[in-house]
Amino acid sequence: MDTWEGRGDKFQRRGDMKRTNRNKKLRRGGSWERGRDRGPCIRLKMKDENALRYSPLLAFGMASDDAADQRTCLICGDRATGLHYGIISCEGCKGFFKRSICNKRVYRCSRDKNCEMSRKQRNRCQYCRLLKCLQMGMNRKAIREDGMPGGRNKSIGPVQITEEEIERIMSGQEFKEDAPENTWGNNGDSDHSSPSNGASEGNQPSPASTLSSNRSVEMNGYTAALRDQYINTSMSTHYQLLPHLFSYAAQSGLLTPQPRSLYPQSHPLVLQLVAAEDLSPLTTPMLIEDGYKVTQVELFALLCRLADELLFRQISWIKKLPFFCELSIEDYTCLLSSTWQELILLSCLTIYSAQIFGDLADVTAKYTPSDDELQGFSEDGMEVMERLIYLFRKFHQLKISNEEYACMKAINFLNQDIRGLSNVSQLEQLNKRYWYVCQDYTEYKYPHQPKRFPEIMMCLPEIRCIAGKLVNVPLEQLPLLFKAVLHSCKSSLTSYRTGPSPCATAPSGN
Repeated sequence: MDTWEGRGDKFQRRGDMKRTNRNKKLRRGGSWERGRDRGPCIRLKMKDENALRYSPLLAFGMASDDAADQRTCLICGDRATGLHYGIISCEGCKGFFKRSICNKRVYRCSRDKNCEMSRKQRNRCQYCRLLKCLQMGMNRKAIREDGMPGGRNKSIGPVQITEEEIERIMSGQEFKEDAPENTWGNNGDSDHSSPSNGASEGNQPSPASTLSSNRSVEMNGYTAALRDQYINTSMSTHYQLLPHLFSYAAQSGLLTPQPRSLYPQSHPLVLQLVAAEDLSPLTTPMLIEDGYKVTQVELFALLCRLADELLFRQISWIKKLPFFCELSIEDYTCLLSSTWQELILLSCLTIYSAQIFGDLADVTAKYTPSDDELQGFSEDGMEVMERLIYLFRKFHQLKISNEEYACMKAINFLNQDIRGLSNVSQLEQLNKRYWYVCQDYTEYKYPHQPKRFPEIMMCLPEIRCIAGKLVNVPLEQLPLLFKAVLHSCKSSLTSYRTGPSPCATAPSGN
């Protein structure tokens, strides 16, 4: 591939540039390369020789000469990755600012509100970190209201706000005056994506503003007919009710359980999904003799081998799906390449939980991270750890059965919003079919748990969010991340160490 040097909007071949211009390249070994589809992008060399790519719109070379000289984060002094919410900052401060504003967090400083902000000290005082973000001009209006990636292009520059405005934000007064209803309950950090893959990349309306009581009555009138249609017939387009709309209504308590259940007639569909699963134990060896100290390299190699086996099982699962012949190989390839992390995460939390949170946790317990690893643990790693622990406890509480797991996996896999798909309408119909099959099963099996189905479905966007954020965690931090997560979750699995996993036997309906 040809390597190009960049200066503003002009690009020349690297070999044609004069020696005197070589000093104008980015620091830390950065160089301009022409991307295949997205124009020029920055490639930054990492310790493991892997590369991270950033959009050219956020690259320093596209900014002014003065801004190009500022290659450190204006908040903490760490290496900056681009222009985030109006100012040059690192990934850690960008994520911290977004979470603080989206989740309306109010912090407190135990000192004099003038704490030092550096790469090593920035996590010690969240109050002073957010305060400096606002003082340096981070634009809170550039954050999308739905919390999804991608800011608002109309507000890309830094802002200057008064001390009074800063005080209103820091005290939480501004959030209280205009606080939308939290649709996630205990997990306010979660991205508001649809569990049934029906939400587009744009802003997702909240349940309170989208569903009125009148609409809920209307939906109650034909929900059963809709489910009959999508379970019994092939692909019909008479009704256009999106699954995520029904999900929001059920989550908000607007829909009451149907007086009858369709589970007996949809039972074969559920059994076919369960039959496609490989419920046998994982074959990757995860037993270490007592007294042996596991190194970071050894643990990382084990995680890679385990991921290979789990990915191979997902490929085999696709070939056994009852609707395998209804989609093209190209669409299956596109779906798998976009959802394989979510599928693996879902299986680890359910059918393989005894081995992952038991045997693998024992291996990670024999690994001792260095001080440098502990100090360099990223903000993305911390957020992934918190979300994983929350999700594990949620799954442990629900005790999801094999049937529910199989339906959840199919629904998550059939994501019609993935780019590059050729038969979107077919995917949408399949998604709806198994959406209603899963609802029928839970209502039939757990008649005394009317909120079980929406609770299960609301786990899917959280899984998708975690899988997306896991990509941003540096590879060298994965051993420490797994050690922290498994150590925190292991105590909850004592009863499963010698018995089946939570998915091995369907729980009672009480």
